[in-house]
Amino acid sequence: MFRAFVLGAAAGGGLPQWNCGCENCNLARSGDIPAQSQSSIAITANGSDWAILNASPDIRDQLARTPALHPTDLRVSPLKSVLLTNGDIDHVAGLLTLREQQPFRLFATREIHDVLADNPIFAALRPEIVNRRTIRLGESFELVEGVEAELFAVPGKVPLYLEGETVVTDLEGEQTVGVRLRAEDKTAFYIPGCATMRADLGARLSGADLVMFDGTLWHDDEMVEAGLSHKTGQRMGHMSMSGPDGSMAAFRDLDIKRKVYVHMNNTNPVLRPGSDERAEAERQGWTIARDGMEIEI
Repeated sequence: MFRAFVLGAAAGGGLPQWNCGCENCNLARSGDIPAQSQSSIAITANGSDWAILNASPDIRDQLARTPALHPTDLRVSPLKSVLLTNGDIDHVAGLLTLREQQPFRLFATREIHDVLADNPIFAALRPEIVNRRTIRLGESFELVEGVEAELFAVPGKVPLYLEGETVVTDLEGEQTVGVRLRAEDKTAFYIPGCATMRADLGARLSGADLVMFDGTLWHDDEMVEAGLSHKTGQRMGHMSMSGPDGSMAAFRDLDIKRKVYVHMNNTNPVLRPGSDERAEAERQGWTIARDGMEIEI
């Protein structure tokens, strides 16, 4: 059986974000809507060996809240591997929390491993303890016992801290990847960042038992209209949920058994239970992820 735990459902900054006074953040601070930590999931096929996809800055608390990932003995952890889908700070900073002499395998593309290697602070993950594995796009590999994985390019961009004068927001290569996960006869996909849905990606996803997909913004101008940023979702490398070019429209005719939105920005109205936007997403067959959610297929 394939099991996934949503360790963190929010995009970078979490909900509430420390310096944000938007409606959602204030509601989360007051306890009127659930707070959410930064984007990460944990998966297993046998219930005892676990992999984490993306190591968020909140990983210490996420692990503490997940009994299945608690140590089983002195310095013995069920965490066997970590996989990175990009080099964003909210997906790699948690690696520094995992530096405590704990053996695990670290899977990423060559370009993402190069990003880590260029920053000497990640040398705290000593190579004789943390086994770095470089994965080629299209290569099948065992992510954790019982789970076969494959990485593939999805449209996106390089991390903010690597942006140059010209920014390509729908770049396809090793900087932004999706993950196909297979356990026995079940297939799941994890894609927390995607700039646009192209025909080949839709064809790849069709027929899946589960797709966990980028839900960063409800509409493209969301952060601009809220007065929080001058950047649209497209400029940040994320497609919106709503609208004719949004993910709900793109997925409408795809044969997928279960669709789950992950990586929601703190401004996204679907984070408010009872909102019209959340109801619309649910009418179209989507589940809005939340911290602590367990998914079995």
